Amino acid sequence: MGEDTEKIIAIIGGTGKEGKGLAYKWGKAGYQVIIGSRDPSKAEETARTLKTKLPNKASISGSSNEAAAQKCQIAVLTIPYSAHLDMIETLKDILRDKIVIDVTVPLSPSKVTRVKMPPAGSAAQETYEILGENAILAAAFHNISYENLINDGESNCDVLVTGTNKEARITTLRLVKDAGFIGWDAGPIENSVVLEGLTSVLIGINRQFKTTHAGIRITGVDREE
Repeated sequence: MGEDTEKIIAIIGGTGKEGKGLAYKWGKAGYQVIIGSRDPSKAEETARTLKTKLPNKASISGSSNEAAAQKCQIAVLTIPYSAHLDMIETLKDILRDKIVIDVTVPLSPSKVTRVKMPPAGSAAQETYEILGENAILAAAFHNISYENLINDGESNCDVLVTGTNKEARITTLRLVKDAGFIGWDAGPIENSVVLEGLTSVLIGINRQFKTTHAGIRITGVDREE
């Protein structure tokens, strides 16, 4: 087991589809994963369900968001946008010394196919403003559907990664690879507006073609297969 897989990953707000899918991928890859929720019993039930799909050695547990954040080295935010600011404010003192990966998309429930960004520029930039300039923060996984996460078949979707510094992006790109996807360094955290905005575009394509698997692929450069 490598150095990175020895790190504990907390998935904050991890009982939703995206959180469950990421927990499945990283649990399968050998990481210790803690699913966080405002309702610890719901997190524990989610963990038990996922473990039935994974090898016996997989380490997935459930707890409150606060307890999960305390125990981890890497915190992954899969929070509905309606709860995003409150959750970051609640956990900011715990998260400031962690590697944080924000997967949140600022979707409007009534207009999910229309891009609408917050005043900060993106959800990830909101997180950055709250955690401060020393935050080790990345944004990623916005454009990977639950179906592409929870299934073991080959996915032809790539993952774009932005971050506040190289450490954040390198760590996240390694997690992308361990989850079975090809990742691309998409630059500074300000570029997360593109990642988050693409989600609404892909939702619209999924609706138009009656599917759930629309994603993105980078072409024209050498790929690491």
